[in-house]
Amino acid sequence: MRLGANMDVRFGATVEEFVEYLVELGLEHVELTTEYLQAHPDAPDPETVGEITSVHDVSVTYHAPFRDWNLGSFNDDSAQAGVMQVKQTLDAAATAGAGAVVVHGGSVPRRYPDWVRETGRRNAVESLRACAEHAAEVGVQLCLENQPFDSRDERHTVGPDALAETLDAVDVDPDALGITLDVGHASVNDTDWREYVERFGDRITVCHLHDNDGESDAHEPLPEYEPIVDAVDAPYNVFEMKTVADVAACLETQPDHIPQAQP
Repeated sequence: MRLGANMDVRFGATVEEFVEYLVELGLEHVELTTEYLQAHPDAPDPETVGEITSVHDVSVTYHAPFRDWNLGSFNDDSAQAGVMQVKQTLDAAATAGAGAVVVHGGSVPRRYPDWVRETGRRNAVESLRACAEHAAEVGVQLCLENQPFDSRDERHTVGPDALAETLDAVDVDPDALGITLDVGHASVNDTDWREYVERFGDRITVCHLHDNDGESDAHEPLPEYEPIVDAVDAPYNVFEMKTVADVAACLETQPDHIPQAQP
């Protein structure tokens, strides 16, 4: 099992600065969000990511885009554009030597008619299947994440039942499509994360770690992470924080230096 943290789009540090910070904290994994790599002026290419993680002996996962795109769009062209972006993320992850790519399952506005929502659901399933098939081709597992409830949009992986229904509908080899268990999302949905472990077990490859008050998806530090990591037993465990300093707060430590450089 590897324990590390994500690089959020709001982080100003470079990938190498952040990786060095993680190593100083005793961590050994980094997850790169596509939004960070798209926005930061000094974002490394996949080859350089592989070099950085190799030199510092940390593992890496990627998070596919989750802003300004939607695998479950009822607009076929938009859904296909989402598939293209996920495939590009999988290609980058393969080049960098990453262990997995996290992906969201798409959504459709609740206020629209049933036939619109059905189209969005169908596109989400077909999009995930196409992405998972590409994941099998490049040898990097795609990992579908449980999502928090949203009052505006109908998401297809809210709760264990919905996640299971989506996985069954996609119907691909679990080696190609695994699961990202987000314990904070489970909490805000008033679901015990243990339900996911009981139902999906070894299919959970990535575990996202953060806390909230059960009301909003706040992504607060989670110092009580150890029992969760032990019980989930996922290969990759990721503190998903909004600030660099909050990573250290999860570990209840005070590092000598917190990289906060702004691009």
